[in-house]
Amino acid sequence: MFTPTGRAINAYVKTGIETAVPEADPHRLILMLFEGALAAIAQARLKLSTGDIAGRGKAISKAISIVQDGLRTSLDTQRGGELAQRLSSLYEYVTMRLLEANAHARQDALDEAANLISELHSAWTAITPSKNAANNGVHA
Repeated sequence: MFTPTGRAINAYVKTGIETAVPEADPHRLILMLFEGALAAIAQARLKLSTGDIAGRGKAISKAISIVQDGLRTSLDTQRGGELAQRLSSLYEYVTMRLLEANAHARQDALDEAANLISELHSAWTAITPSKNAANNGVHA
């Protein structure tokens, strides 16, 4: 049985983003997941602009995997309460926008997903690791 952090690490490795994962503390791991999702969305934007449908699909699938299998599953909904539930819902919304971007070649959906993840990344960056230890289950 995996801990939330263990699930996040496995999702991170599974999506092909392996840099520094073994040494990462939980706070850094979540930052890396946000960064990986943003990089995948940036790649999807590029593929959309060049008309590379297969490449766009691959990049969006990678972003969805990071959001769903990394960020969302690392939430501790038992300890995180309402905040963790709201983040889970937000991750579901981001996933929906990414699926819409892929299905309908929607730049605005990619932009919205990137903006939401970027805001979360900025907020998580502002949290120091010592504060993260008492984050009440928002992320493991």
